[in-house]
Amino acid sequence: MLPVGGGLGGGSSDAASVLLGLNRLWSLRLPRTRLLELGAELGADVPFFVYGRNALGEGVGGRLTALSLPAAWYLVITPQVAVSTKEIFSFALTGQSKRLTIPPFFSGQGANDLEAVVVERYPEVAAQLAWLKHRCPQARMTGSGACLFAEFATQAEAAAVHAQLPSGMSGFVAQGLDRHPLYDWAD
Repeated sequence: MLPVGGGLGGGSSDAASVLLGLNRLWSLRLPRTRLLELGAELGADVPFFVYGRNALGEGVGGRLTALSLPAAWYLVITPQVAVSTKEIFSFALTGQSKRLTIPPFFSGQGANDLEAVVVERYPEVAAQLAWLKHRCPQARMTGSGACLFAEFATQAEAAAVHAQLPSGMSGFVAQGLDRHPLYDWAD
């Protein structure tokens, strides 16, 4: 189960799954383009999950570009705090991130502009991110937080760091997916 306020898109994924499910169960045969439009009315991240494939999102869920990603495993740390997306977006964001093309993004040069805001306001997130970055320098915060993640090439590598979690920290290992489990439920 995904933690509420974890920045993992659980609510958006649920909304997309409902759209895809109703499309199939009611034999609506709506094209994915129409489901993307409906999803945008529900939330900024819903279209990403309706899109159903690895993608780079730009703007507020507006433009999605398909990506081919290598297979990967992730260690996801779940700090015991819930971060309100609305609250975090109410703070002034720097917008200082430089625009990236795909190659630099994959070499670890990407950034999450919300991370600095959350780290400043949630000491538990800051401490756990520091712990994870010590073991995996490319570790980052998910979405609007509070969860944190690091990418690994193998399940064994992710599990080895997971086994080192100190008392009071929790997390899980997950395999990245190439597509949404309900991807084929839209035309």
